[in-house]
Amino acid sequence: MNWDDTGFLISKLKYNENSVIADFFSLDHGKTSGIIFGASSKKIKGYLQIGNKFHINCNFKNDSKIGAIKPEILNPNTPFYFNDKKKLHSIISAMSMVKLLTAENQKNEKIYELIENFFFILKKDDWIKSYLFWELELLKLLGYDLNLSKIVKKIKIDNGYEYYVESSSEKKIVPNFLIDNQTNNFDNKELIKGYNLVTNYLEKNILMPNNINQPFQRLDFINLLK
Repeated sequence: MNWDDTGFLISKLKYNENSVIADFFSLDHGKTSGIIFGASSKKIKGYLQIGNKFHINCNFKNDSKIGAIKPEILNPNTPFYFNDKKKLHSIISAMSMVKLLTAENQKNEKIYELIENFFFILKKDDWIKSYLFWELELLKLLGYDLNLSKIVKKIKIDNGYEYYVESSSEKKIVPNFLIDNQTNNFDNKELIKGYNLVTNYLEKNILMPNNINQPFQRLDFINLLK
């Protein structure tokens, strides 16, 4: 089976001295894996960066064996951020989330578009906040909608409100900006609370039930924000 598509590189792992096993999220075939032979060559190595967009030619002899992928660069998204540690880690974090949460060979145009939109987010002044909403949208598209606006409770404090969710065993404060997207009254501590809230949801509802660990790439990014 041989086909062509466009896709974003979401992970790569060294296979042997000259090759890597790569995962792409493509427009018409979803997440797909294959070997890129000669990946260590100067022609390929320089642009084989996670987050870059490629035209890919995939050749699979049968469904049970990994095939070969030949990539041609279309948009070098990632190199623009080589000197920005936080943004570079956010790219790797976002792509690791896509790899972890999506199924093999399942087309999903909305997720493909979401990845494309991610690189517009990085150009915004409030990109750290916007990336958190990007994660929430990714979860929603995959059937894991937090639906915070419908489950939060609120209490009046001073000149505003405090939002929270609670269970029989705990109560968690929800940063206001996650409920009222128009508010600009938040700081870095509030952003961290937002990311930790999503982390807690991921672990309890998606990762732990499936014996999956939190992506270290995402944890590294959040630690950079502290």
